[in-house]
Amino acid sequence: MTNLIIILLSAIFINNYVLSKFLGICPFLGVSKKFNSAFGMSLAVIFVMLIATAVTWPMQRYLLDPNQLGYLQTIVFILVIAAVVQLVEIVLKRYLPSLHKALGVYLPLITTNCAVLGVTILNLDQGYSFAESIVNSLGSGLGFMLAMIMFSGVRSTMEGSDIPASFKGLPITLVAAAITSLSFLGFGGVIENLFA
Repeated sequence: MTNLIIILLSAIFINNYVLSKFLGICPFLGVSKKFNSAFGMSLAVIFVMLIATAVTWPMQRYLLDPNQLGYLQTIVFILVIAAVVQLVEIVLKRYLPSLHKALGVYLPLITTNCAVLGVTILNLDQGYSFAESIVNSLGSGLGFMLAMIMFSGVRSTMEGSDIPASFKGLPITLVAAAITSLSFLGFGGVIENLFA
């Protein structure tokens, strides 16, 4: 149980896929302008990460590996993620059309979101069990949400600031993203020492 807590907290704070591994930067920069969009995108990413892990882990262990088809991992995982994203898009379009419209082109981009694919592959590469993989995926999704919500707050604060002309737009956004990612460096080693 302690191991699962360490995996969860590490995925959220220390091994944050957006701020330390720099995966999923496209939606991080593109959808973080407004809190509602950032929150909605984060929920969709959490759902896709969990379902993709729940499907890809057993698929790799019980289908691809035993049949020496490991070289098909990336293709199979992308197809699974694409199917899950289509399911999410259908549900959002039907039940939450305003969120579907707010997410726009970024929702289908979850299919190619390297954070989702990265989580499913790294779960296997790190030798996690099924339960550990699910917990790591949940933590990774929550870490993605934390980064998105924090950065949406930073960006909304920046809108009211007097920014030099040469930094307006993408440059100040990238500087703010770098400073936000620095805030997570302080968690290194803390989680492991709590449970030592």
